[in-house]
Amino acid sequence: MAYADEGMSTNRIIGLVVAAIIHVALGYALVTGLAYEAVKKAVERVTTVDIEEPPPPEEEPPPPPEEVPDTPPPPVAPPPPINIAPAPPQIQTQPTIPPPAPPVLVVPPPAPPAPPSQARSASPRNQGRWAGRIQGDYPSRALRAEEQGVVRMTITVGADGRVQNCAVTGSSGSSTLDDAACRGMQRYARYNPALNAAGNPVSDTLSQSIRYVLPD
Repeated sequence: MAYADEGMSTNRIIGLVVAAIIHVALGYALVTGLAYEAVKKAVERVTTVDIEEPPPPEEEPPPPPEEVPDTPPPPVAPPPPINIAPAPPQIQTQPTIPPPAPPVLVVPPPAPPAPPSQARSASPRNQGRWAGRIQGDYPSRALRAEEQGVVRMTITVGADGRVQNCAVTGSSGSSTLDDAACRGMQRYARYNPALNAAGNPVSDTLSQSIRYVLPD
């Protein structure tokens, strides 16, 4: 029973397919024939109808020319003049280099004159007075020995005018008189002190002598 149903279904499908093909073929033939008839009628109509060409469109008048303002042409400046420099002069070279110029001697202005110097050496002050005192202080030992003579000395006078140092440079022949002379110079002698250039008192060294003479 099942086999019979399956055979009937197959035959039925085949029949449907064949019927569909026949309908398609008929439809195609029908469409094709109708289209051919329609095209044939259209061609006949076209060949029998006079086709009037439309008149050409009227040409538009050309636009008026644009007015160009009358402007003068721009001034043309003449080209600048070309300066043609003359040929440079020939440079003469010296084969030998001249000696350099001697230097200019600049003499400085003279210095202002210096103030006068006040320098001076020490000098005795009231020499007769203090020399008499030294001679009057005659050593008793020298009197007894009857010694006399000249004592020569080198003395140093300080800024205060007093003798600071004494050295015998020429003996009288008596050591007693020599010692008495230096002792008396330091005790009694007075000097005007030496001055430097500025006038300030300074120490100085000078020579001095004392003569011893026996009293009559």
